[in-house]
Amino acid sequence: MNYGLLKKYTKNLNILFVEDDTDFRKEFSELLLDIFPKVTTAVDGLDALNKYKEFYENTNKYYDLIISDIKMPNYDGVELIDAIYKIKEDQLVIILSARNEFNYLLPLVNLGIHQFFTKPIDYSTFLEDIYKLCNQIYHNNLNSNIDIIKINESLVWDKKKKKLQENDKVIELTKNEIIFVDTLLNDNGKICTVDKLLDIIWADEYDLIPDITHLKSLIYRLRKKAPGLLIKNIYGMGYMHD
Repeated sequence: MNYGLLKKYTKNLNILFVEDDTDFRKEFSELLLDIFPKVTTAVDGLDALNKYKEFYENTNKYYDLIISDIKMPNYDGVELIDAIYKIKEDQLVIILSARNEFNYLLPLVNLGIHQFFTKPIDYSTFLEDIYKLCNQIYHNNLNSNIDIIKINESLVWDKKKKKLQENDKVIELTKNEIIFVDTLLNDNGKICTVDKLLDIIWADEYDLIPDITHLKSLIYRLRKKAPGLLIKNIYGMGYMHD
């Protein structure tokens, strides 16, 4: 990971960190301040929601990223993110969860979170994923009015024409593969649940009852056609672009 580029990507980002555990909030906020110059902390879900609204009132913009615990008083993570998505549907959200909180994660994935990390946090993995996410935020901000999504140095997705190109050569995709790529890349980096993908991709095929095997077969073919697409499987939840 290039720390110089990481600092470039994060220098203008505003972060809201939500955690009710005092010791972990202090420890983790110090880590975040090594990465982001602007970090606001909140002690629970209600405090976070109030600070989210206040930040918009004072700056006329929203936080670039929210990092939140799940189990908290005065709005847990599910209630907080649900309330925030009603304000800003495409808000970037990372969730921190204990290993025994898997049942909380499913509703959050359905709401549309972008990433989650299990406590205790593996800091090296966290930094690598933060680097990827901030890279995405940085280039999305640069290309906010452009129809081209740059996946890597050679692979791009044309949102308007629905074409995947590698080194300026079009990769031939089926209709369902196009829908899959379009959904994955245009959902602002959120985790796409299996049910959502099945409903969208096979919406017009009334004589077929699609299941996970149909989706896995599609992804298998797509990975062979475009290895650089980096489709990440979030076990038991869905898929996202890594």
